[in-house]
Amino acid sequence: MSVYKGPERLLNDSYMTLSAPFRLFKHSIDGLIDTHWHEFFEMGYVVSGSGTHVLNGVPTRLTRGSAFLLTPADFHSLKSDPGETLQLYDFIFKEQFIREPLFELLFGPNTEHTYWYVGEEIDAIEREYERIWDETLHWQAGSDLLIQGSVERLLIDLSRKCKGTQPTLVSTPDPMQPVQSSVRKALIYIQHHFREAIPLEEVASYCGLSANYFSECFRKGTGSTFQSYVQELRLQFAKSLLKTTQLPVTEICFASGFNTLPHFERAFKKRFSLPPRLFRKQ
Repeated sequence: MSVYKGPERLLNDSYMTLSAPFRLFKHSIDGLIDTHWHEFFEMGYVVSGSGTHVLNGVPTRLTRGSAFLLTPADFHSLKSDPGETLQLYDFIFKEQFIREPLFELLFGPNTEHTYWYVGEEIDAIEREYERIWDETLHWQAGSDLLIQGSVERLLIDLSRKCKGTQPTLVSTPDPMQPVQSSVRKALIYIQHHFREAIPLEEVASYCGLSANYFSECFRKGTGSTFQSYVQELRLQFAKSLLKTTQLPVTEICFASGFNTLPHFERAFKKRFSLPPRLFRKQ
């Protein structure tokens, strides 16, 4: 009897080198790429063919012009339509590849980047990807800078098209603006790392604040404590996995960032009124 292994996590070291925090692929998909997630970020663009993209349990159509951007907190699968072959560019990169101002522009809680380019937009996007591809094949002085600029244009354009949702913060007076900025920075960091062990002290240091002051600012800015906010993200992620995959509950527990199965089961039942196994049956 075969054993279901569940969604695979694709790691940086398997796809990128230490000297290059990015890589561009040309993929041909004839069938199913099963549910998986990544340690890295991924920007995809469909050149031809048709199929279905299931992102965090939600299916959408893939056709020429389809574009998407995924974070390490997302899981997805791709499947070509019968008789079709999906041809797509797949640009993957580490977090440090993009500069902090762009990172903050792109990402926030509940931000989704999925868009379908049409008409002349398609030609412009495909020229950009072709230029990146040519630079990776014929590396020369300045290739890294050219690729950086091209990718940043693609990311900014996609973000503008999607008009992503900004983090939801309680309104604060002007003197609190720097604090609100720090909380927003924390929310983005948490969104991409909630499946890891992220102590409050670590996020506070990332934001340049003391632990106690950060804790107070976070609660005032979001209406939630730091631990409650992280746990809610983990529970929602686990809920999506239970609904859309056959991954064993034990694996979902650890994949969602919980350290022990009993803690996960108690927290899940308290939040959704059913233990994980019964929730899946429902």
